[in-house]
Amino acid sequence: MTRWLSDEEMAAWVRLVAVVELLPGVLDGQLRRDAGLTHFDYFVLAMLSEAPRHTLRMTDLATRTNATLPRLSHVVRRLEARGLVDRAPCPSDGRATNARLTDEGWAKVRATAPGHVATVREHVIDALTPEQLGQLADIAGTLLRRLDPDGRLRPAAGVRDDDR
Repeated sequence: MTRWLSDEEMAAWVRLVAVVELLPGVLDGQLRRDAGLTHFDYFVLAMLSEAPRHTLRMTDLATRTNATLPRLSHVVRRLEARGLVDRAPCPSDGRATNARLTDEGWAKVRATAPGHVATVREHVIDALTPEQLGQLADIAGTLLRRLDPDGRLRPAAGVRDDDR
């Protein structure tokens, strides 16, 4: 038997779907306009910027960005053509490939981050009260535990593993 959504559940669901649909376009639009990057391009660069020596195995980078290896390889190839990333065999495992943020890529992340953060603040963070921000973190954590039960996605900076 189907458990249909109540009016309250439907209202919450429709609002969540609207945010899920609209927010990526807002983030992507700002990054394309200001930095010539897609949101996913920036996410890849940001994950490399946080890694030791700005380097990750492609499989680890795929996990951190929640991307398939083919999608990630395509994006990294584009970023490599722009001089923002380079790839090389993994020294400890010749079968694996590492992606590394170049100096030019690091400069791009540093130049792009302020505009991206301003957009995130404008459209999400500053729209919420401190109490709502805590609630959002709790709600997102609950949904992530359901969507990512194995905890494949790396917690964000400042988030303890037990918060996931």
